[in-house]
Order: sequence, then C-alpha cells, then structure tokens
Amino acid sequence: MPKFVMMPPQTEQKREWARRLADTLPPYMVAVPETDEDARREIVDADAAFGWVPPAALKLARKLRWLQNPDAGPFPGYYYKELIEHPVVICNPRGIYSDHISVHIMMFLLALSRGLPFYMGAQARGQWEKDAPRFPFVYLREATAIIVGIGGIGAETARLCSEFGITVIGVDPRIKDAPGVAEMATPDRLDEFLPRADFLITTVPHTPETEGMFNMRRFRLMKKTACFINIGRGKTTRLDELTDAVANGVIAGCGLDVFETEPLPAGHRLWTLPNVLITPHVAVRDGVHVEERRFQIMLENARRFAEGRPLVNVVEKDKWY
Repeated sequence: MPKFVMMPPQTEQKREWARRLADTLPPYMVAVPETDEDARREIVDADAAFGWVPPAALKLARKLRWLQNPDAGPFPGYYYKELIEHPVVICNPRGIYSDHISVHIMMFLLALSRGLPFYMGAQARGQWEKDAPRFPFVYLREATAIIVGIGGIGAETARLCSEFGITVIGVDPRIKDAPGVAEMATPDRLDEFLPRADFLITTVPHTPETEGMFNMRRFRLMKKTACFINIGRGKTTRLDELTDAVANGVIAGCGLDVFETEPLPAGHRLWTLPNVLITPHVAVRDGVHVEERRFQIMLENARRFAEGRPLVNVVEKDKWY
C-alpha cells in the first residue's frame, strides 16, 4: 500500500483532494499532517508526497520516490541542492493554465497593437484625441511575434497568434515544432531573431539560465516600434532596464503581469509611462477548471505510480522545470 503525504500548510481544498485520492485509489494510505513536525514524522515512510519537502524533512524520507509539485513555476528555493541530487522523481502541473494565460497575452498584444494605452490615457484626461498613439497601429497580418518558451502556454499563444495572421517564431531548448509556429530556434539563437520581432513574448520559467535574460542589451536589438510582453516569471527580466528601454524609446512599450519585484513599488517609474500595460500577477485569477486540472494530474500520476508506469510532467530537477 503506497503512502502519500499531503505536505503542509493545509487548506480545505487540499484536505478534500486527500479524501478524493483515498476514495478513488483505495490502495493509497493518505496522510494530511497539519504541522511541520507532523510532516517530518509522516514523511519517514512515505512513498510519495504533494507540495514541498524542506531539507529537514528530506533527510528523514527513507522511501520517497515521487513528489508532485503543485506549481509549474514554484517559489525560489523549491529546488535546492539536496532535492536535486535526491533520486525522487518530481512532476509538475504544466499545461493546466495554457488557455487562461494565452488569452491574457493576447489581451496585451491586441491592446498594444492598436495603441489602446494611449487612448486610455486620453480617456482618463477626458480628451477626444484621435492622434493619441505615438506609434502607428501594427498590422497583424504582416507582424512577427517571437515567443520564448513553447510549452503549453507558449504553444497555445502561438496558435492564437497564427489565427490573427501573425508570423510566429518559437524559441525553446527542447521543443522542435508546434502548431502555429512558422520557425523554431534554440535559445542560443535568440539574438539573431530579435530584430524581426514586433512582439517579444516570454512565458519561460525562472531558472538559473533564464534569470535576467531580458535586459537592455537585448532590447537594443529590437525594433523601436516593438513591444515586450512578460507573462512567465518576473525575475527573467531586468525591470529597471526594461523601464529605461520604454522611457527612452529603445522599444515602444510593454505588457507585464509579472515583475522582478512584486508587488511593483508604488513609486516605480513604470506606473507612469504611457505605453505600458500592468496587471498584478492575475493571469490565472478565477481561472475556470484550473484547480480541478491540478488535482487530475496528481490523480493520474498517483494511478501510474501505484501501477509502476511512467509519470507525466516529469521535471528536469537541475533546470527547475
């Protein structure tokens, strides 16, 4: 009988998931420890767990072979040295957010392409300004979008972009093709494609390789009329350098849902720049079906684990995704 531990902190949702897992797969013994001390006691003979196993608990885990990460992009420090070196297989729920986040990206893209932030500024001033935008509209059927990260979110965004006639260049270290993507490239070739971008969209997770990868050097390679959209992780982008790039006309504007520092400080210059769209890390807020999808991935892996079959969404631990 496999033992599965739902790591704290607990919520009513996690307690309900534990009940559903035990009811659906009777071979499992499911523990729901309420405190860290209880979790350290339960993890000793656990075969699998959901959540985060801190270093003190990992040292006690004699049998742990599968860990289900609740998040595709977990908090900094989730993947620590001892966990990476441990034989435990870690899986994540990638793919559960794709439809919601891709629509959020398209909201940014369409608004920026038609100068909406400038018109919103005129509206806030109570002024009828037909010439409010500082840049011409972007004709999408002749536009190019570079999407960095063609996982579930990036692939769905590419599909939506292609429906508008946008040419999509995908950048990803592992994926070779995807529907809606006209051309694929590896990350080491990103710089050579940047001058072609009307939109640079990043969905990449925060990893040692991606931290700060979007910076002034790269913004200077882009068109002055291009816009940058970050829906992945804030620490992939040097925020002050992006702010300088927009303020000084290096690029035309940006749409951001994630930030290097969150919340974005009240006095930050980015708040007052005219061609900037800001949402406070809410791309999946009220996302219909997301939590059920998260549970179903955990349930599917629990079934596979009990049957000795390969798990889904296995993470390369040293790369954090």
